[in-house]
Amino acid sequence: MLAFAALFLAFSNGANDNFKGFATVWGSASLGYRRALLLATLATVLGGIASVVIADGLVAQFSGKGLVGDELANTPGFALSVAGGAAITVILATRSGFPISTTHALVGGLVGAGLAQSSDGVDLGNLGQGFVLPLLTSPFISAALAFLAYFVLRQVRGRRKVETEHAEAEAGEHGKDHKTPVLDTVHYLSAATICFARGVNDTPKIAALLIGTRLVSPDISALAVALAMAVGGWLLSRRVAETMSLKLNQLDPTQGVSANLVTAALVLFASRWGFPVSTTHVSVGSIIGTGAGARTLDLSVVRNVLLSWVATLPIAAGLAFTLGMIA
Repeated sequence: MLAFAALFLAFSNGANDNFKGFATVWGSASLGYRRALLLATLATVLGGIASVVIADGLVAQFSGKGLVGDELANTPGFALSVAGGAAITVILATRSGFPISTTHALVGGLVGAGLAQSSDGVDLGNLGQGFVLPLLTSPFISAALAFLAYFVLRQVRGRRKVETEHAEAEAGEHGKDHKTPVLDTVHYLSAATICFARGVNDTPKIAALLIGTRLVSPDISALAVALAMAVGGWLLSRRVAETMSLKLNQLDPTQGVSANLVTAALVLFASRWGFPVSTTHVSVGSIIGTGAGARTLDLSVVRNVLLSWVATLPIAAGLAFTLGMIA
């Protein structure tokens, strides 16, 4: 049951998160959906495999140790409750087209399962400093950095007398030549880096549910999670992709590159140092930052996405609490 719940969480995570690195590529008409999805899937799998070496610190953090007692964190019942609560939350958001954070859902699952099964409750100090603070600050940091990066890159392109980005996006939509080869290459590489970084960042968080109980080895856990992510992303990415690529912001290539470079840098930094930031929060924050600079945001969509973020933790906690009481 635990193996099924963990892999279902990985599947749901892939469906909600795999395409996020290439959301700006599709949204700016730099690449078609299927080709973007294929590249996103490959980069995510490679990141998942690499996470065994790069992001071992996140495994310990998301096994629940530090929030609840070590004895409880190592039990299959606790891990099952966390995985189940997070997985149901993420798959519901995915089918509704909301790009939510699996990290956020996992934190909610850890809290809910801890409250249900631990006689000592949850360590609120570690919860705030080790989990909530990075999750709350990362989208604001990414938005501010992307806002600045967009203006710098726009000035560079302006001096080189390159066509305006809105004209390029319209040309791509009507099948005309997309004459930004250098910028497109940077765009694709930055998108692949985000997906790679996301695989590095998210795989150990989910694999921790299996590793902490010693059911399988870390290497096998990471590989299984990465493959489940790939399948989920390939089958169910479309609705979340439409929200991020087409509805949140009217993206152009300059915005896309600016957002992606900031997202990739922040997620890789967080993975290396064990900070539980959300790729979703960082990526959406970057898209919002560039959209604010270009004044192309759809504020109603932004509001709905932010509300889905607010609801993620309590929903996941409530589901995990219920499963924890049953387990």
